Amino acid sequence: MTKAKGKRVRPDKSRAGGMPPRPKIESASDVLNRIFAKGDDEFSVGAEIANLTSRFAALQNVVFPKPPQTRLIAVANQKGGVGKTTTAVNLAAALAENGAQVLVIDMDPQGNASTALGAQRTHDMATTYDVIEGRIGIGQAKRPSTVFPTLDLVPASIDLSGTELEVANLPERNLLLNRALSQFLAESQVHYDYVIVDCPPSLGLLVLNAMCAVTEVLIPVQAEYYALEGLQQLLHTIELVQENYNRSLIVSTMLITMYDRRTLLSREVYDEVKEHYPQIVLKTTIPRSVKISEAPSFGESIISYDPRGAGAISYSEAALEIAERSKRVLNMISKKQSSWESE
Repeated sequence: MTKAKGKRVRPDKSRAGGMPPRPKIESASDVLNRIFAKGDDEFSVGAEIANLTSRFAALQNVVFPKPPQTRLIAVANQKGGVGKTTTAVNLAAALAENGAQVLVIDMDPQGNASTALGAQRTHDMATTYDVIEGRIGIGQAKRPSTVFPTLDLVPASIDLSGTELEVANLPERNLLLNRALSQFLAESQVHYDYVIVDCPPSLGLLVLNAMCAVTEVLIPVQAEYYALEGLQQLLHTIELVQENYNRSLIVSTMLITMYDRRTLLSREVYDEVKEHYPQIVLKTTIPRSVKISEAPSFGESIISYDPRGAGAISYSEAALEIAERSKRVLNMISKKQSSWESE
């Protein structure tokens, strides 16, 4: 038998047993980039999917720090359609999903936060209207979430819209929620890490009650120039509340919503807000998303409705930023309280 001609290939003896090197196993992000990505185009479908995949994976390996004491946050903006209720609901859900004990108080007569968190409206349902009117306490009105074990909700109804007229002549009418919340937290056997109050899109008595009951305001800012004009009016109102009713109140957080990174307008609005309020604007932005708008119609937050989508990932990242800032924010509030108490 004749031997085959040609150079003999020797096995690689650097590996045990002389086996050939094993092929590298690609990560999910590598596979998506290889299949879909188009060069350096950061806006390609594949790049977006790969980015979301890696961000989702990163969130699974993060522990959300709990605040050393309860944080009381009102989510407010008198301009409608900026994602105020959406932000309140989804931040609460993201915090609860990551271990925090959260209480959501719906102060908007439209009751959209209640709907998004699965509250089934009935004629005999206890609401914030009953709490403000003094008929019941928060402990009697709150109900547990059906999705997140550590999230409770005090729902709202359209009856709340008549509250401003009904309590207009009461002394200290701006402190009705403050008293109810203070009493509840003092008596509650459950420690809440966050109390999040969803305010109506106005600057009336309901919003004033919310701002007198909390120590922080979170402002969602839509990535449009009209939103910047309304922001100045809101900040002026908050200053008046600080001077006359609640000296402990601070604007702790601004969150850019409905952000489209493909447009120059969105980037300019973010840069403008960041320039003026660098310490309080979150790095995370919330994208425009059909899923975010769709989730409430199913009685869900985006966190449970589409957990791997851009909306859920972005709100979870925003919640993480808020959690990581807790010590600094609480120190700011403590210093503010100390300064006016010493006056």
